[in-house]
Amino acid sequence: MNTERPPTPQKMILLGRLLGAFGVRGQIKIESWTEPRDAIFRYQPWTLRDAAGVERELSGARGKASGKHLVATLPGVEDRDQVEAMHGQEILVPRAALPPPSAGEFYWVDLEGLRVFHVDGTDFGTVSHLFSTGANDVLVARGDRERLIPFVEPDYVRSVDFEAGVVTVDWDPDF
Repeated sequence: MNTERPPTPQKMILLGRLLGAFGVRGQIKIESWTEPRDAIFRYQPWTLRDAAGVERELSGARGKASGKHLVATLPGVEDRDQVEAMHGQEILVPRAALPPPSAGEFYWVDLEGLRVFHVDGTDFGTVSHLFSTGANDVLVARGDRERLIPFVEPDYVRSVDFEAGVVTVDWDPDF
């Protein structure tokens, strides 16, 4: 079922994006950021968002791994022209669709908006987002300025307290 609707106020999680055509029969390449990659098919319905911010819901996507991407069949998409028109659309799901994290683990998105404090009490602002460098993950704290803090526990990230809404770090305030 595909229906257009205005953007939704619930917290949505970006899981991947549509890359372009695979063949001539309406299959599409997908970049997935789930682990494992094909887990993206477990979290349906998807909300597809185009560059203009227009969203529509899509259920029933099926696919499999092919090289470094996934190849999928989407309901109602039957030719290469339809697929090309969808190039670049983001795949989002409500945060509530994700399974609870294991003990001692959390989703990056759950850290966004938490206050970041140095162990001495200095306020670094709030968690804007996180990203991976390959060597380690990096927490981006925005306050009086932006700080990039390696997400290495317990060396630099000492604790995450969701109840208090605080991440405590041991990172040079001047860096």
